[in-house]
Amino acid sequence: MLACLCLAATFQVAGAEDGVSDGAILIGQTIGVTGPLAGTVKEMNEGAQAYFAHVNKQGGIHGRRIELRTLDDQDVPEKAAANARTLIESEKVFALFQSRGTPQTLAILPEIGVRKVPLIAPSTGAESLHVPLNRLVFNVRAKYQDEVIKAIEHFNTLGMKSIGLLTYEQDDALGIDGVNGFNKGMTQFKLTPAVIEIFPRVKPDVDAVAKKLIAANPTALIIVSSGVNTVNVIKAIRAGGGRMQIMTLSNNASQDFIQSLGKDAAGVMVSQITPPPTSSVTGLGKEFQSVAKTSGMTVSYAAMEGFISAKVLVEGLRRSGRNLTREGLIRAMEGMQRVDIGGVMISYGERDHSGSDFVELTLIGKDGRYVR
Repeated sequence: MLACLCLAATFQVAGAEDGVSDGAILIGQTIGVTGPLAGTVKEMNEGAQAYFAHVNKQGGIHGRRIELRTLDDQDVPEKAAANARTLIESEKVFALFQSRGTPQTLAILPEIGVRKVPLIAPSTGAESLHVPLNRLVFNVRAKYQDEVIKAIEHFNTLGMKSIGLLTYEQDDALGIDGVNGFNKGMTQFKLTPAVIEIFPRVKPDVDAVAKKLIAANPTALIIVSSGVNTVNVIKAIRAGGGRMQIMTLSNNASQDFIQSLGKDAAGVMVSQITPPPTSSVTGLGKEFQSVAKTSGMTVSYAAMEGFISAKVLVEGLRRSGRNLTREGLIRAMEGMQRVDIGGVMISYGERDHSGSDFVELTLIGKDGRYVR
């Protein structure tokens, strides 16, 4: 068990909602603090925690501090479900925040449904978190399928018609989104797939996969997978002589991802679901950099995602008023229509909990930095 912020208040106040005291709001999180995505998770949580600390220094939300209780699920869905149950039933958190990964997030949905506990900003772009609408889930980031279609549009505009896909098996939610988004995009632009290669999330034979992709020789390859699997297959493709343009999704948009790729990072495209963390053009960028200076957090796209997710939760809590209830938070979130948080538009409604559709493409330069 990991406590990301020390808990100074007791949350057993007579007549109050679970997780709400006179001085604090207890938020729960289950996420892979250790495991294959630990580097990205660290950056993302740094961004969220830095923003919560910033808000707390300014007096909190209607006089209440935000306190985050984090449990490590090691990227294992069964552990994520058990952690969610512990956070809700034993720790008595008010809401859940920023789970990570599609299988892990889907695993906790039954747990939040039992007690009607809202989940804000799951870090997954899975279509299954959008359709059918779950009244308890408020997405922030754009959908994975939108990222895939954006990439196909870009390649088509450049005249790169021979496009391939590598993604997970079709019993995997991320893999389903990879194939569905790819098929939609290829149909939209009247293109024929050069290759569609499927591999397992657990113990994939990356060398064999790389050989098949190199043999197919697409001009561009979209990889919809996560963490170490994406790194290993890119390395295997380059080691085998594959020179196709490679693009992957925002779930890999961390400094840890770049460092893990090493010399093979240069030239890899990555879609992003936030504005650049180094830009001072937007109010969001300026605020992020100001908080980064005082907190020491990593300046990365992953940290920016956590920062934005925290801002959205805080905005919802503020709009809920002093008499804080879970139902009140849900209604307040649904009232956030076309809210500009400094360069990203967030919008919800009773029939739409999608949040943002912001997607742009970046390229990793020779210096290990993202270039727009």
